[in-house]
Amino acid sequence: MLLILHPHIDENSAAFQQTWAYLAALPNIRVQKHIVQGKAQRLTEIYLIGDTAKIDRELIEALPAVERVVRISEEYRILGRHKDERRAIGFEYNGIQFDQDRLHIFAGLCAVDTKENVEAMLKALSAQGQRCTRMGAYKPRTNPYSFQGHGKGCLPYTFELAGKYGIKVIAMEVTHEDHVEQIDTCLEQTGRPTGVMLQIGTRNTQNFELLKAIGRQAKYPVLIKRGYGIPLTESLNAAEYLASEGNANVIFCLRGMHSSFAAPHRNLVDFAQIPVVKRLTRMPVGIDPSHSIGGRDRSPDGLLDLFHATAQGVIAGANLILVDFHPEPLKALVDGPQALRLEELPHFLEDVQIAREAYEKRRRLAKTAMTI
Repeated sequence: MLLILHPHIDENSAAFQQTWAYLAALPNIRVQKHIVQGKAQRLTEIYLIGDTAKIDRELIEALPAVERVVRISEEYRILGRHKDERRAIGFEYNGIQFDQDRLHIFAGLCAVDTKENVEAMLKALSAQGQRCTRMGAYKPRTNPYSFQGHGKGCLPYTFELAGKYGIKVIAMEVTHEDHVEQIDTCLEQTGRPTGVMLQIGTRNTQNFELLKAIGRQAKYPVLIKRGYGIPLTESLNAAEYLASEGNANVIFCLRGMHSSFAAPHRNLVDFAQIPVVKRLTRMPVGIDPSHSIGGRDRSPDGLLDLFHATAQGVIAGANLILVDFHPEPLKALVDGPQALRLEELPHFLEDVQIAREAYEKRRRLAKTAMTI
């Protein structure tokens, strides 16, 4: 059972204290509080977990702090929609709103290699009016002898340069809870010139202890990728692990499915499931075309396969795009063959805009058709 309290309620108020005391006394019920900070208002949601079938809904609705009550299903208890379209969707972080209506592009280096390349990338993004990027400091690799990333050593100049060029959010993969502490410490030491969205890679989608640890912190939002060759439902439950520990500021990212049927691409593109995730959950949905395609092959129409895959995701309603760029792809230490060149950035952004306009037009048409 989900309780949505009156907006902006003060937790020190008599109404909140009376409501909380009543809920805490319910037998065989665990009470869990979540704060949802939207762009216009701050909402408090309280989840009653346990044997809620015997709870009198009318008594709960009569509590002074409660605005309304929602019966929720077993799956995706916190992140699910539960047939309630009035609940807040998305979150704001460092001045940027993330939800199921907006689209943000996180173009950048799959792995930070040099300070010069970081600056070249951020300078190019700034010139195009972009405020988000991806920068890999910690890189899990299949081969133990492959480049694993510079780790905390590259954080100071990456964060300082992001601030210099007006980048508000950096998507950065973490593979251990210590990495979150390193990021937080470095941001504090550099004066917090930018923000970080913690990224859970496909290999760690079922690292449940890592998910719990990252879910327990509420300072940084989380981008979680679909698991490596597992069903969609299992990956969505991985996202629920984050929310169940307290952090519901989560974006779900499709990155292609590991399959022998994907060839010649790296993974089988699964972007048709964007509307499925939106229907089942309140999470914004991202795509990673770079790791889906894994190369720079060009079709006879002149467009790179990566452009085509990106457009497929955007026209299906994607809210975020992770895409690899590099000043010199042939010299990149990670995934150079799939990285786009900096001079291709304006073309990529314009192509995305064309697909986005098509999606908006389709959405307007659908609303018109529904009224007929």
